[in-house]
Amino acid sequence: MRTFLKAQASSLIATGVDFGVTFICKQLLGWFFAASVIGNICGGITNFLLGRNWVFSSKTNKAGWQALKYIVVWAGNLLLNAGGVYVFTEIIKLEDWISKIIISLLVGIGYNYVLQKFFVFRKQQEHGA
Repeated sequence: MRTFLKAQASSLIATGVDFGVTFICKQLLGWFFAASVIGNICGGITNFLLGRNWVFSSKTNKAGWQALKYIVVWAGNLLLNAGGVYVFTEIIKLEDWISKIIISLLVGIGYNYVLQKFFVFRKQQEHGA
């Protein structure tokens, strides 16, 4: 339970970075979709660093290998977030920020946590005795 709570705190911090960057970029670029993608990238970097160093304390595994696995998971995250925001704002016609919040929650708990715990930051098994 402690790891789950730390993961949610990390996700909240990364979401703050994501939303903050999204807000700034929307003001600068004027296009919410592009701003959302840029914010998601910044949030992803934040979440990887927190996940490796604090949430899962997985510093004994090779950072490069973890980063590669994280990028694969994160690419799916980006597609789910961008696609969800697009569908909810452009097709369903929800407000952009409501769409972003709904999609962030669904993807964060149902996709990111599970794959980070059991794939990206999984502890390596000891071989031998």
